Amino acid sequence: MRQIDYGDVLAAAGRVQGRVRPVAVTRLDPGSVRTAPGGAPDGTETGDPCEVWLALEYMQHTGSFKARGAVNFLRAHREAGSLPDAGVTIASGGNAGLACAWAARTLGVAATVFLPASAPAVKIAGLEGYGASVRMVDGEYADAAEASARFAERTGALRGHAYDDPFVAAGAGTLLDEIRAQIPGLDTVVVAVGGGGLFSGVAAAARHHGIRTVAVEPENSRALNAALAAGRPVDVAVDSVAADALGARRASEMALAAAGHPSALSVLVPDRAIEAARRALWDQRRIVTELSGATALAALPMAGTDGRGYAPAPGEKVAVVLCGANTDPADLTGPAPSGTGRG
Repeated sequence: MRQIDYGDVLAAAGRVQGRVRPVAVTRLDPGSVRTAPGGAPDGTETGDPCEVWLALEYMQHTGSFKARGAVNFLRAHREAGSLPDAGVTIASGGNAGLACAWAARTLGVAATVFLPASAPAVKIAGLEGYGASVRMVDGEYADAAEASARFAERTGALRGHAYDDPFVAAGAGTLLDEIRAQIPGLDTVVVAVGGGGLFSGVAAAARHHGIRTVAVEPENSRALNAALAAGRPVDVAVDSVAADALGARRASEMALAAAGHPSALSVLVPDRAIEAARRALWDQRRIVTELSGATALAALPMAGTDGRGYAPAPGEKVAVVLCGANTDPADLTGPAPSGTGRG
């Protein structure tokens, strides 16, 4: 598959401008995140504290960053004359389907979304609200993807993908320049990874500006991390509280290529850290995200969150993307059930 670059992200920015909500950012209280040890002989922290910002992308249309990629994907195909009268079909764990259905509605085309049986009820209700034709499939994301492919062959509908598409990834990457414009001197951006669409796009833009990208995955849903270890995309087992959105069994080639660049870092976090980060967002900021939306924050060493994947250096400026909030706030008191989805 063709890799994306900053030019693809700029083209996507032109298509999505005025059609998606610009991301808002807010700074965490100074001292909320511990910096990496260093400097003193005993290894204690020295220098200035780090500066950590939250990018509130869960406030995007449809409740996740996926809206950016969906708009870019459909509008690029319309520009090329390859958006058929039969509309678009996609398989999804929920968020990509929501974004596709919403974007299709804005263009006046039909959307047929195939979901695994494990998809959360809140996402199913959202899809129906956007007027999508929802097809539930027994099994996992892979079974829904097969059903979507058969539907596309039978009807001529354009087949979308939750993450493994250059237009989808480039659309997601438009987020980075919006963040950078609000945080001068940004050093690092931290994103959650399922199949790698958000990571691929953000990393393409970040590389251009000399910004580090930290890719964060649950320990038991580590498609990108496993691909890096193997040197190629491989199938992995999935068993995480965040699996409905970060449950890809295989990372994209685009994501693997981006992760191999020196400016990228792959880290893993335990489910308990994800749950604690989500709870901390509510307790400290009254922010409600889905578990996948809190996964990036779970990598940072905050009090009470068990974050251990990435410790910023003193003085480092970090942006953490809170990528989605399609959840039931009532489940803040306990973990969400495991499932297998791909965004």
